[in-house]
Amino acid sequence: MTTQAPAPLHWKLVVDAADPHAQADFWAAALHYTPEDNSALVERLLSLGALSGEATVEYHGRAAFRDLIAVRHPDDPYDPETGTGLGRRLLFQRVPEPKTGKNRLHLDVHAGPERRAEEVARLQALGARVVREVEEPAGRWVLMADPEDNEFCVQ
Repeated sequence: MTTQAPAPLHWKLVVDAADPHAQADFWAAALHYTPEDNSALVERLLSLGALSGEATVEYHGRAAFRDLIAVRHPDDPYDPETGTGLGRRLLFQRVPEPKTGKNRLHLDVHAGPERRAEEVARLQALGARVVREVEEPAGRWVLMADPEDNEFCVQ
């Protein structure tokens, strides 16, 4: 009797944010990702009365959810009816409270040693800041913080 391994689970990384759309813009530019276009879904929910106008905003000239927005890898598949990515994606959701402590989970952006300084400068121009440069026997990287102070590393 052979046992079939379970299929891998689909996932997304969810990030709390004071301004999800600004965070989506930063991370889309930082990672060269694409902001999701959920306008068809938003318009459909509005027309059905399942979503109020107060729950929406205009984002890059189209209707979007007010409290959440995702960015996805441009080469990954997505659902054309909802605009939702089906692969690598980050979802930013509005929360009322500010970030108060160290991240328990963070992204590592792999630029490589030859491009690290260039990427750090590009990310700073987008609104990130350098927290510190790290050099350890295990490697070298730059610890940065995005515009809402979420830490990430550039390796």
